[in-house]
Formats: sequence, structure tokens, C-alpha cells
Amino acid sequence: METQIRKINTSDREWVRNLFINNWAGDFIVSRGKIHKPDNLDGFIAQENSDKVGLVTVNIENNEMEIVTIDSLSSGRGTGALLLKEVIKMAKEKNVKRIWLITTNDNLNSFKFYQKNDFHLVRIYPGAIAESRKIKPQIPEIGEDGIPIRDEIEFEYLLS
Repeated sequence: METQIRKINTSDREWVRNLFINNWAGDFIVSRGKIHKPDNLDGFIAQENSDKVGLVTVNIENNEMEIVTIDSLSSGRGTGALLLKEVIKMAKEKNVKRIWLITTNDNLNSFKFYQKNDFHLVRIYPGAIAESRKIKPQIPEIGEDGIPIRDEIEFEYLLS
């Protein structure tokens, strides 16, 4: 089954919002102290026939593009990589010079994923999650593999 990538459209907004309520403990994301409402952001949906199997949302500011969220609903099938390729294509079209994102210290799978896709780890923000919890208390204390969630980790992809 071939995966198609398409832009988020108005009729997708409710699905995006529900995905976040179910998968991200609320309808907003906190990144570097900023609140993002993913159902209001630009991005792409991965689709197989009528089934939505992935989502990426982005925010462009100051000639930089932040990947706010990325979700692959069928892991190990290349959906995330296809979504990233579409984000990079969009960034080039909009003359963005840098794509960046924040993940947390417990998300070891994301470390592998982004590095395999030519992103570089550029910053660690020790203790930043404590500040994020002041905005979004639903952020759990313990994350993947029983690792305490404490730090924000920044990855970037530079465009020439």
C-alpha cells in the first residue's frame, strides 16, 4: 500500500485536535516555553487509502521552521521519514534556512530517527521540562523506558 503525503486542510483540523488530545495529553504543545495549538498549524498528513497514518505540524518564524509535532501511527514503515522529506521540501520552497525541533531526554527513539534523517543534536536545555510543566502540568514525570523526563533536546537541519 502506497503512502501519500498531503497538506493539512480545514476538514482535517478536528482529527488533528483529537489526535493530540489522545496522544499528547491535551490540545496544545509546549516547546521552549511557547504554546502551540497543533490544529492551527501548517503541516502534512500521511495517508494510505482513506486511513490517516501520520502527521507532522510546523511553525515558521524568523526564517526558521520548527517541527512542532510528528506522529507516525504505523511505526517502522517509513512514514516519519516521508513526512520529514515533505517538511524539508516545504522549507526550501519558503527559503527557510533552518529546521529545528525539540524532543525530551527520554525519547531515545527520536534521537536515532532524527540523526538517521540528517538532523544534528545542537543543544540540551537541562531542567527545561520543569518550566514546561508550569504551563502544561499533564507532562508526565517518567517517560519512555522509565527515564525521568527533565530536559529538552534540540535537533536541527540546516538548508544551504
